[in-house]
Amino acid sequence: MPPDTLLWTEQVVAPPRRTAPGTRPPSVLLPWLRAQSINVTRHAAALRPFQREEFGTGDAAPSEGHIQAVNQLLGSLRCNLLRTTKQVTDAVSAATRQPTSLRLQETLGHKERAHWLVEGVERIWDFYFELFGQRQGQYADWLLSCDRIALDCYRVTYTGLGTARSVPAPPPFCYMRTGFAPATYRRGIPLRRLGKQLNPFPLVQLPYHRLVNPWTLAAVLHEVSHNLQSDLALTRDVPRKIAARLLRAKCGRAVASTWARWNREIFSDLCGLLLGGPGMIGSMMDVVGRGPETVLTFNPSGVHPTPYFRTLINLELLRRMGFADLAEQYRRAWMHIYPNPAAGNIPRAMLDSFGEANALAVDAICFQPYPSLGNRCLAQVIPFQPKEQKMIEEASRRLAAGVDPGIVPERFLIGAARHAFDNKLARPGTIAKNFYQELSRR
Repeated sequence: MPPDTLLWTEQVVAPPRRTAPGTRPPSVLLPWLRAQSINVTRHAAALRPFQREEFGTGDAAPSEGHIQAVNQLLGSLRCNLLRTTKQVTDAVSAATRQPTSLRLQETLGHKERAHWLVEGVERIWDFYFELFGQRQGQYADWLLSCDRIALDCYRVTYTGLGTARSVPAPPPFCYMRTGFAPATYRRGIPLRRLGKQLNPFPLVQLPYHRLVNPWTLAAVLHEVSHNLQSDLALTRDVPRKIAARLLRAKCGRAVASTWARWNREIFSDLCGLLLGGPGMIGSMMDVVGRGPETVLTFNPSGVHPTPYFRTLINLELLRRMGFADLAEQYRRAWMHIYPNPAAGNIPRAMLDSFGEANALAVDAICFQPYPSLGNRCLAQVIPFQPKEQKMIEEASRRLAAGVDPGIVPERFLIGAARHAFDNKLARPGTIAKNFYQELSRR
């Protein structure tokens, strides 16, 4: 073998030299090693529990219940984190006494694992820090207003049950995020942004443009209804009842399966309509009223009803709530916009069975008793009749005039803002200002 090749091979395969026992390490090594322990320990300690006062002292600040729930989550994570950082400290101490390459490498392995864990906890800490921090800015009263609407939805639902249920706590917490669509994260489900930890209370995410236009905030009622279905243990019963009704009516297995898959979105639409009244229809149409390519497109795996059907499903409930004339006006308007539902890719079986399937699904969700509701139906638990709409219309006139709308429930103020907006009772900016002013002062 040529000498050059031998030299190259020796340089490549020669094992790294180990620090001989008793050999003095470079002077910079031990201070740097000590810094690794201090850095990771201080990083972990900085992820301390939240204090309510650090997010303001006004009504918009997160409640003590929300703070405690998050601190409990963080506390369970910090126990493991502190154990891991102690392992780093102990390893640094051992490596300082005997700074062999093996001990140093073991120490840095502990440090790396600790950093991974710290970063995971920090993501969760930062998520809630950002959410709670929104309550200190200029949008605090907007978010407080939505909190109060969400709480009112829970109150009316739980007081309307036919049997006592454990009261969930804390209540939903609203926050703002840019984007087109609102969303919710239910209580007790693992969230990816929380590192698969269980979400301690319902989160309602609202786009900025919805908050700017409060007559579009039927989104709050819809997203809260997702959480009500979960908290009321209706997640399994509702799709089963829908499927059973449609199968008995011989609508076909594929049709029944599709309607059952849509159950969560249909439930949230219908529950939101019961909570807020007819004003929710216009707000919902704001969302689903798009180009015909979108409205008439059927998604065979989607969880949302085809947009063309979605409005008509809500109108079936509106009719049964005692608003037949208004429901017919909306139906004619919708059919005038989209006169040919067959122009899209909606399956023929879905179109042909829609009238019967729609009536059966709405009846199954809203007018059939459920054990978890105390053997009451949803329309009994959350009653809404024309007399409630009279309250909303009176409140809308007062809201437009900038006077006290009275004892009207918080959730009804969305419909009041919608009625004032649709009927031009005041300028949009005035309606928005008075809407938030009324809710934030309560």
